[in-house]
Amino acid sequence: MEEKILLDSLKQAEEIFGSFDGNTRLIEKEYSVSIVSRGSELKVSGREEDVAKAVRAIKSLITLVDKGETLTDQSVRYCIRMVNEDSENHFVQMAGDYVCLTSKGKPVKPKTVGQRQYCDAIAQNTVTIGVGPAGTGKTYLAVAMAVSAFRRQEVSRIILTRPAVEAGEKLGFLPGDLQQKVDPYLRPLYDALFDMLGNEAYQRHLERGSIEVAPLAYMRGRTLDDSFIILDEAQNTTPEQMKMFLTRLGFGSKMIITGDVTQIDLPGGKKSGLKEALRILKNVEDISIFRFTEKDVVRHKLVMDIIRAYERDAK
Repeated sequence: MEEKILLDSLKQAEEIFGSFDGNTRLIEKEYSVSIVSRGSELKVSGREEDVAKAVRAIKSLITLVDKGETLTDQSVRYCIRMVNEDSENHFVQMAGDYVCLTSKGKPVKPKTVGQRQYCDAIAQNTVTIGVGPAGTGKTYLAVAMAVSAFRRQEVSRIILTRPAVEAGEKLGFLPGDLQQKVDPYLRPLYDALFDMLGNEAYQRHLERGSIEVAPLAYMRGRTLDDSFIILDEAQNTTPEQMKMFLTRLGFGSKMIITGDVTQIDLPGGKKSGLKEALRILKNVEDISIFRFTEKDVVRHKLVMDIIRAYERDAK
């Protein structure tokens, strides 16, 4: 069977084929079809069922291009997966959405349907718990949502925190004062903020106190009003630390808690505060629990394969 697709512009053709025809090769490999360009036409040939899916994938990608999206290996792979699940319409509807702009003017966008739902959950709830494997954008999108709210003056400050699980003797071997000792644990949060705000703006807000990046122990005894508060790596909190953090919530504030319950580093078999919170808070109004899956991984394709391999082994 053969089906033809008309391309309206050179831009469409360049994006659909990609660098060294990388995008069309992914589609050809997935559906065992042949894709050939004849002038402004694409000819897709193969078995009827395979051609139908390949055409749906190509048309979805054309819609993304028409909405101003730049296709990547990652977005093409995700589009193929959504076609296989008969859900490509949800993917196409995300085109043009963005959470905020980085300091260089680059839009930060949800790259999967799960990420879009996560951002919606953050917008609609006071407390959101995002749980899932590495590479799903839990922390980065949370920081993007915080910066967006901060720029719109919905909150007056951003507070980012993580537990320093080796807060015992191992920290003592690191050089410097306490802040310098805990900085390596907070580095992923710094990196996300630098990306969104730029180093100069970050330093300015830090000096004013409108941005704070600190270990979880610094939160004790405080009430955090009018703030966007993010707790990262929450699987490494104890139940006592998690309760302490949750009860810091003040008026006009939002809380985001992120973590991966498969990567608990607590010593001596201690219980994870994140695991307990998921159980205790599951039916509390205005608290959303969002679970990412390997389908939401937006790092290298191998990261998804590695997660699946470990899940199979665990079963």
